[in-house]
Amino acid sequence: MQVQLHCLCLLALYLTTGYGQERKFSGPLQPMTFSIFEGQEPSQVIFQFKANPPAVNFKLTGETDGILQIQQDGLLYHNKALDRETRAVHKLQVSALDASGAIVEGPVPITIEVKDINDNRPTFLQLKYEGSVRQNSRPGKPFMYVNATDLDDPTTPNGQLFYEIIIQLPKINNVMYFQINNKTGAISLTQQGSQELDPVKNALYSLVVSVKDMGGQSDHSFSDSTSVNIVVKENIWKAPEPVEIVENSTDPHPIKITQVQWNEPGAHYLLVEKEKMPSFPFSIDQEGNIYVTRPLDREEKDSYVFHALAKDETGTPLARSLQIRVKVKDINDNPPTCPSAVTVFEVQENENMGSNIGTFIAHDMDEENTPNSVLRYRIADQIPKISMGELFLMDSYLGVVQLAGQSLKKQDTPQYNLTIEVSDKDFKTLCHVEINVIDINDQIPIFEKSDYGNLTLAEDTAVGSTILTIQATDADEPFTGSSKILYHITQGDNEGQLGIDTDPQTNVGYVIIKKPLDFETVAIYNIVFQAENPEPLVPGVNYNTSSSATFKLIVKDVNEAPQFSQRVYQAIVVEDVAIGTRVGNVTAKDPENLDISYSLRGNRRGWLKIDPVTGEIFTAALLDREAESLYRVQVVATEVGGFSQSSTASFHLTLWDINDNPPRLAKEYTGLFLCHPLQQEGTLIFEVTDDDRQSLLHQHVSFSIGSESFQHDWNVLRINDTHGKLSTKGTNFEERVYNVPIRVRDGGRPPLEGLVYLPVTFCRCVEGRCFRPAGHQSGMPTVGMAVGILLTTCLVIGVILAVVFIRIKKNEGKDNVQSAQASEAQPLRN
Repeated sequence: MQVQLHCLCLLALYLTTGYGQERKFSGPLQPMTFSIFEGQEPSQVIFQFKANPPAVNFKLTGETDGILQIQQDGLLYHNKALDRETRAVHKLQVSALDASGAIVEGPVPITIEVKDINDNRPTFLQLKYEGSVRQNSRPGKPFMYVNATDLDDPTTPNGQLFYEIIIQLPKINNVMYFQINNKTGAISLTQQGSQELDPVKNALYSLVVSVKDMGGQSDHSFSDSTSVNIVVKENIWKAPEPVEIVENSTDPHPIKITQVQWNEPGAHYLLVEKEKMPSFPFSIDQEGNIYVTRPLDREEKDSYVFHALAKDETGTPLARSLQIRVKVKDINDNPPTCPSAVTVFEVQENENMGSNIGTFIAHDMDEENTPNSVLRYRIADQIPKISMGELFLMDSYLGVVQLAGQSLKKQDTPQYNLTIEVSDKDFKTLCHVEINVIDINDQIPIFEKSDYGNLTLAEDTAVGSTILTIQATDADEPFTGSSKILYHITQGDNEGQLGIDTDPQTNVGYVIIKKPLDFETVAIYNIVFQAENPEPLVPGVNYNTSSSATFKLIVKDVNEAPQFSQRVYQAIVVEDVAIGTRVGNVTAKDPENLDISYSLRGNRRGWLKIDPVTGEIFTAALLDREAESLYRVQVVATEVGGFSQSSTASFHLTLWDINDNPPRLAKEYTGLFLCHPLQQEGTLIFEVTDDDRQSLLHQHVSFSIGSESFQHDWNVLRINDTHGKLSTKGTNFEERVYNVPIRVRDGGRPPLEGLVYLPVTFCRCVEGRCFRPAGHQSGMPTVGMAVGILLTTCLVIGVILAVVFIRIKKNEGKDNVQSAQASEAQPLRN
């Protein structure tokens, strides 16, 4: 029976979900912690403690709650299901007792941690929630909360709650106006709700909000729901009506002018200027009251536009800003002002009574089209006065000055001075007007002579040259529009070759050349001048022949150089054209219609020739683009006869390339080597090019071994259009130089190929470099040879010195310089 009970205990121990710290089912008496899920079936074995003699029994104390027990043989178990919500942690003590009940071991602390299971449903704190929101509130800003509780462990999914709006009534166009934070239960407006909520259309909305545990998982989770009624209130965050402020107010400042208010208390207000001003005259307090801080001047600025902004405690704007408009109301605080210190009018002496002399307009800085800026005009005084009554009249509101009496005479009074009184409803200002009587244009200009004779000029006379001076006089008042003279050419110069400048002080006319003269176009000009005034003549007076004069201009021919039709001629040919091919044509014309002979200058390669009569240009030799791709020469056109004058133009011949050069090595390869003996197949990289345009080379260049005798041991591959790779086949090579032939074929049309040789040296290598002992290198003398050469050299030098010494002795007394020169003239021999 005892064995059967022990087996049952072990089976129960295996089935339990709570294990000790070392994941064993039995062990010595020592401090331990066990984790057990709540809600387990009763009579579950937790652990079996073992004690050493003389211990024969165990005792359990602490927070057992009548559930946790221990048997005599050390089996710790619970007789009821544990409940985490009642007690999450049980603090116990276990002691080992002897037969007399005395403690022989312990007590040791034992901790039972009750692990949570999802055995509690979340519950809202209220069956119904009530809330309100203002229209146009900021989306995402919470305006109310719903709350639920769950007795399960909040650190596990069992107690993690998930909120969700499942019903919105009414739901317009299937658009959700409200949203909820699924973790906090905070309810706020969506973007559409912020824009579309309107208490006039729908003032009440009903929501059904659900809450789930397990973080909102649909499986194995509990849920609850509640209803939420939301009242939509009118938005009070609105732009106020435009404000009018009377300028230059003497009331104490600041003065409240309007107010803005956010939908909820606690907002922070500020004003934002639309345009930066040196001194912004408005302020706002934290109640939303807006003040003007100083008197305003309409003439300085007649209106203001700025914005009011509301922010939350973090400085985030609660909504879009509101526009504040302020208009400054005008008062009559500015007197009229004169347009200038003196206003000058002119009147001709033959003006009729009632004629308008001028319009006098004063200014007022007060607001236009108001009584403050309506002006009245009156002539307050006139100097000199006349006995026959008023000479001038003035319109009271338009300011038009009219002649009220008889025609004026300049010789009687050349000038009148008026004092004008300008008034608005509160102010008066005196202004001054000067009226000058001017002479009428009743005299015509008269030339000093009617014919200025003949003038002969060379056709190359410079443009801008003055060729003639003319003079007419006018008897009208000097320095007026009536006496000023303007000269015009009325006949004989249809192309405008000539022009006339007038001296405004003397009325002298200067005839100048405006465009180049051309004998071949016009040889003789019969010019007719006309003298006129800028002011119109009075009725009954007309210009006549006295205001006209003539003059003949004779253009003298000048021999001019031929002129090419263009400065630069261009042609394009292929470089392999046959000799004698026509490549271009130049044309020049002589202004005197003389024959022209063409020649070439700068034809340094002799590639071209020109027909001296027609100007046709032909090839005179084979062309070569690689020598010169753009060939430039000068073409000379020389007149035949006359003074043989000539001119030049440029002829540019562009040569198009053909594939006439086979590929070649891009450089001399003298240092290619492979280390002998080869341990593996060797490779070498080389580059090719040719003298043709590179686009011809860079078209599928191919490489091949150029000799069958080398094909067994060597291979060549194409890397790209400019590089190839030479490699060995195998490793059996002698220690010597191999001149490997490589055939390179370009992609031209037709293609060309070249045979190049790559010298590859097989040599012993030291530290990656080719090495040869000095005694085995070609051309290097041995030690014995070097000594022999040195002795021979010394012997030759000795003989030469002896001969020179003997000759000097024999030729003593002769000129040493001549002897030295004669010696230098003889060739040296080895």
